[in-house]
Amino acid sequence: MKRLTDLLLFTIFTAVAFAASAQAQSRTFSDPNIEFTFEIPDERWKVVSKSPVSVVFGVANEGDLEIRKITALATKPLGEVIKSEEEKLQFLRGFVAGKDENFSGALRGAVYNYEFVRSGRNMAGRFYYLRSGDTVYVLRFTAYADKLRSLRTQTDVMARTFQLK
Repeated sequence: MKRLTDLLLFTIFTAVAFAASAQAQSRTFSDPNIEFTFEIPDERWKVVSKSPVSVVFGVANEGDLEIRKITALATKPLGEVIKSEEEKLQFLRGFVAGKDENFSGALRGAVYNYEFVRSGRNMAGRFYYLRSGDTVYVLRFTAYADKLRSLRTQTDVMARTFQLK
């Protein structure tokens, strides 16, 4: 029984230590000239441009985030906004549309996934459409398909913590 208690305490201590170290690695993106902020969960994400905001993970093909702003009346369904953006993506080589799904964080919206081919490599896109009134912020993540799947937790964190100042 003592051994089981020691093992349980060790497990709890280890989990807390890992959670604390993971929390310590995240940082907040904020700029006085930009109207939003979000958490960057890993030090390997580097801000490369602030107009438009562009962040890369390692090198661009390993993970790339670009944030854009679209004006769309609050009465216009988000599905229609996604559909009009999808029409532009259809010209990518090897484009395969994915599903869109509801998403919520500091702002509510939807996520749209797709795949395509660039330079003979399978690529993927995961776009978060976050609505605030008549404005839709689009967080456009693109990367090698296998890499983007492994970064999904981090992309979700950035989108969930995306908020207006």
